Amino acid sequence: MAYSSLRHSIEDLPADQILHIDAAVDPNLEIGEIHRRVYHAGGPALHFKNVKGSPFPALSNLYGTKERTAYLFRYQLEQVQRLIQLKADPADVLRHPGKFLKTPFTALHGLPMKAIWNKPVLFGTTSLDKLPQIISWPKDGGAFITLPQVMSLPPGDKHIMNSNIGMYRIQISGNDYVRNLEAGMHYQLHRGIGVHHTMYNQTRDEFKVTIFVGGPPSHAFAAIMPLPEGLSEVTFAGLLAGRRFRYFFKDGYVLSADADFCITGTVRLDGMKPEGPFGDHLGYYSLQHDFPVLEIKNIYHRKNPIWHFTVVGRPPQEDSNFGWLIHQLVEPLAPKEFPGLKEVHAIDAAGVHPLLLAIAHERYMPFRPPVPEEILTVANHLLGKGQTSLAKYLFIACHEDAPQLSTHDIPGFFQHVLSRIDLSRDLHFQTRTTIDTLDYSGDGWNAGSKLVIAARGPVIRSLSSELPPNITLPSSCKSIDLIMPGIIAVSFRPFSDYTKAKTEIDDLIHSLSNQNLEGLPLWILTEDSQWMSRELNNFLWATFTRSQPAKDVYGVDAIFIDKHWSCSAPLIIDARIKPHHAPELESDPEVSKKVDQMFARGGILHGKIKGL
Repeated sequence: MAYSSLRHSIEDLPADQILHIDAAVDPNLEIGEIHRRVYHAGGPALHFKNVKGSPFPALSNLYGTKERTAYLFRYQLEQVQRLIQLKADPADVLRHPGKFLKTPFTALHGLPMKAIWNKPVLFGTTSLDKLPQIISWPKDGGAFITLPQVMSLPPGDKHIMNSNIGMYRIQISGNDYVRNLEAGMHYQLHRGIGVHHTMYNQTRDEFKVTIFVGGPPSHAFAAIMPLPEGLSEVTFAGLLAGRRFRYFFKDGYVLSADADFCITGTVRLDGMKPEGPFGDHLGYYSLQHDFPVLEIKNIYHRKNPIWHFTVVGRPPQEDSNFGWLIHQLVEPLAPKEFPGLKEVHAIDAAGVHPLLLAIAHERYMPFRPPVPEEILTVANHLLGKGQTSLAKYLFIACHEDAPQLSTHDIPGFFQHVLSRIDLSRDLHFQTRTTIDTLDYSGDGWNAGSKLVIAARGPVIRSLSSELPPNITLPSSCKSIDLIMPGIIAVSFRPFSDYTKAKTEIDDLIHSLSNQNLEGLPLWILTEDSQWMSRELNNFLWATFTRSQPAKDVYGVDAIFIDKHWSCSAPLIIDARIKPHHAPELESDPEVSKKVDQMFARGGILHGKIKGL
């Protein structure tokens, strides 16, 4: 089945996979609080039919479970996987011709189609203030579009295949934006639309942009998909939908005929305005910064449109299932894109970009003692290309050391690496480089460092599964807890500044240096060791979002040899909250109480969601 609209897709969902909420719900914090609870309960998609202050209903949590995400794309997913598999290895069609019989027909859906008569999105017009004003977190700067499909074209280009469609959040109220006339565009110049922005700076042309919201589910997914070079988002949207992407031009703007809403406007080239804050997918606010401004021209919508949105926050959240689906599709491409790579896993619980786990082959110098060689080449390739270049910590292991090892067995992977790592050799820093713009652990906006930890060879230590009985620690350490074999969490004094931190950690290192802690090679400093050790996701999130390798990694007997930093066990990561970090996301207590009542006996949502 090829969905022709967003409404078509939700009408196709089984009854237990969609909850229609008739009661009026406030888009200011209430909807976001409801969404988060339902997502974490593994609940259904949420159709808010009565959004206060808006004539339009809204939909979230459509991709809230892997099963529902797979269901939405069940008809085309396998065929698109085969197309991608052919790109990775064209000779596969000769080895398995029957497997690819339908592939040419699938490819036909990738050709975008110009709409001549049927243009549902032109049914009506509206204004920004009539759209659902979704504010998800208390300190958000205003209402945001969280699932936009932002289309742009190069100057003077009217060829749809040369367009870029990306997903960049759009602020539609608050701050200094002129009501109904301006919106904030959160994108960086290295992204696809940023390249177009740079090109328009060299011309006198208007930088016309269209924002699509809704439409067939594949359209939103195409906007976020990291596509191979030369594959257009409109092509991919058609392939995954099993239905060609329909478009037309109006007043010089490209409109998606099947979208629920199309917002047209011109990006101001000669000035920016403060955008944000925004409760983001790392679990912290991205702070207010200057970003381009979109001057609104028109907002079109189809008959009975649905406003499609999501709520992000500390992972995992609904957008995590985008990452899952991306992995299903691009896995066959990885060995071609990164020769020597077996598998890679961007850890969602750590915010995706802060932590990358990888396994690669070692085929260099088989007659030499086993040391990391080819896996370092693969690591450098990963840090130099596409989305993986944003990784802050990269742990990489050798496939030949343990052929059954998987990056998806996170505890097993850490124990494999920590039992083999030579701390005098296997730590490789990149300093004063770029990191994810949303990561505030670095020295400045988009500035920080990276650490590659590469392990190859036999087991050199046995990891301890118990705390040492007679360990001696300085007064700065309040308590210790075991996270997993080989990894300790230490409740440490709250962080004040780096000068004081170095003195305190030097004191800790001095205490540890005279004790046998070889079986516990990784120590994490935190404000609450019991909390960190309680759940694997607490360790992953706090450790890798709250530390910057160059400043927050320490070790016993640390030395520089030929500018290479090394140490002996244990390696210490200071994962305490620093003064320059962005605030952690927290719900509004009054709104939480109100939503509690909605799920309580007599409330509008009582008994609607299993477990809530």
